[in-house]
Amino acid sequence: MTLARRVAAEATGTGLLLATIVGSGIAGERLAGGNVALALLANTLATCGALAALIYAFGPVSGAHLNPVVTLLEAWSGRTSRRDGAAYVAAQIAGALAGVALANVMFGLAPFAPSQHVRAGGALALSEAVATFGLIVVIRGTHLRPGVTPFAVAGYIGAAYWFTPSTSFANPAVTLARALTDTFSGIRPADVVPFVLAQLGGAVAAALLFAWMVPATHRTAPALVRGDAA
Repeated sequence: MTLARRVAAEATGTGLLLATIVGSGIAGERLAGGNVALALLANTLATCGALAALIYAFGPVSGAHLNPVVTLLEAWSGRTSRRDGAAYVAAQIAGALAGVALANVMFGLAPFAPSQHVRAGGALALSEAVATFGLIVVIRGTHLRPGVTPFAVAGYIGAAYWFTPSTSFANPAVTLARALTDTFSGIRPADVVPFVLAQLGGAVAAALLFAWMVPATHRTAPALVRGDAA
């Protein structure tokens, strides 16, 4: 598979994921009549469904990383070249921004608007580290059974929406893009950097844990539905 096709898969998949996250957040908030729990439930179910479907759809093309921390860990382990990794990350960020703009426009809003949704503090940063740690654990832990990875990843993210106070962004591209929607799923731009740093820390901790526990996973885990990431 050529790099151009794989990059297109990463951009498209990440874009559709963000359109789902943001769009379902807007719809959920509008339809829930002020019930935040109901809005979050709608957001969760839509995101989980789309995530599993997108991993299946794009896994055979690019590995369906859809997440810069996954790509960076792939490059660190030697399963992805630095050149390809850089292209993937750029595509993920571009796709995420396009997905946010698409969702906003579909619901009659401006393509981009800085979010006013405050997500600050050490507790939320810790939450993001835990959420991302768990995501990488699930990805690494299911590498021998790649057919279950889409469901495992979607299931974990759905649970983390509820057991983490940050609602589990667990993805730097997602975090950056959601700073540009002043809607239910947004994050204030000033809060982006602590989230991203926490995500990187959680991902590295999980990768180191699995490199020690199951050394073979460090270099032999296949990619997504081929077995890799989300």
